[in-house]
Amino acid sequence: MASIKGESALQKVHAGATASWPFSVSSDGSGVKISFSITTGPDSSAPEWDVMLLDSLNGEVWSNYRASTEVNVDVVGNGDKQLTLQVICPKGARYGDTVEVLVTADDGMSNSMSFKAVATQSIMILKSQIDQEKVVADALASKAALGEKDIYAILSPAGLRGYVFVEGMNTDRLREKVRDIKKARNFIDGETSIEEIGSYLTPVSAVVGIVEGDIVELVNGPFKGEKARVQQIDQAKEEITVELIEAMVPIPVTVKGDSVRVLEKER
Repeated sequence: MASIKGESALQKVHAGATASWPFSVSSDGSGVKISFSITTGPDSSAPEWDVMLLDSLNGEVWSNYRASTEVNVDVVGNGDKQLTLQVICPKGARYGDTVEVLVTADDGMSNSMSFKAVATQSIMILKSQIDQEKVVADALASKAALGEKDIYAILSPAGLRGYVFVEGMNTDRLREKVRDIKKARNFIDGETSIEEIGSYLTPVSAVVGIVEGDIVELVNGPFKGEKARVQQIDQAKEEITVELIEAMVPIPVTVKGDSVRVLEKER
């Protein structure tokens, strides 16, 4: 009886990228016939994916470019034949486009396994002219507002100079979108992930880095320009209580953490 063994977990894949599933087939005979049934979704307008069957040396055994939907595979010594199913997500894929490949091994008795992949977005890193990150981000946002469906999200983190994160589906089209943006440079090779940029998505407390005893300058409000010493910090409210250095009578003043600039750290 023919048998198929392997992992067939759902894989997420970016447009133009590849998903692979190693598996093995075995038979009581000297070979098996392997057939393929390919379904794309979620509807009839979904683009076609490239599907290939590779041997243990990554040589092509079968692909969906062939007219036939089946191929004969030798199983030497009645052992396991190591194979890999590979699918390539089309560059024109939309978010959520899928491919499902049903692989059936038959030597008189059949056994099947299904493999499925889904298209997901890419997060790319765009280099920009230093201190022009917001200009580049705003230019991309204008394109997105005009119906550029290739751009899903744009992130220009404060403090990260010379880089803008861009999320979209088709990486080739994303590169085309920035060609006429003067302050944009080029995309860094490869992609990043939401996990790698997670720290930029979490708001930083306004009082981070400020400790009691620091000398600060108030940058807004009625005491703008005055120097003060930090007396107390409220982490929950992101507020600090300071005492004005040049005041005739030391009066505590409570301000927001982003209302001061540290001039001298407590030693």
